[in-house]
Amino acid sequence: MVIYREYEDRDWKAICQIHDLARPDELRGSCDPRAFVPIEQDKEMEELKACRKFVACVDEQVIGFVGVDDKYLAWLYIDPSQYGKGIGRELLRIGLYEIGEGAWTIVLDGNQRAIKLYESGGFQEVKRFTGDNAGYPCTCLRLERK
Repeated sequence: MVIYREYEDRDWKAICQIHDLARPDELRGSCDPRAFVPIEQDKEMEELKACRKFVACVDEQVIGFVGVDDKYLAWLYIDPSQYGKGIGRELLRIGLYEIGEGAWTIVLDGNQRAIKLYESGGFQEVKRFTGDNAGYPCTCLRLERK
């Protein structure tokens, strides 16, 4: 049974591991795989720390997380061994509940799994722009939920 709860400091190592396991899937088809940087070495780590976070757990083991920063759904990662079980959809629901109206996110173009998840939650593409991912060019999509 999956339990969803607010993040606790003791979850830090687990969410870093989940990010690092799932990040190559995010980059695949979206950006040069050499753009992978472990989260604890990434400049965005401080943004993750500052977000309000929620985790999904099975038997006390964290298997996914979502982070929100005001209206920005900033982080949503699931352990790849748990894909396809509805965990991402529930974390998205939790994040949207916390944000309320006007939620938005950024996703890499080519990350079809994430795009489909966000679209199923009511997000629509509003902008496409060139980004930089650890020094590698990529195309990003801004998705908004009206």
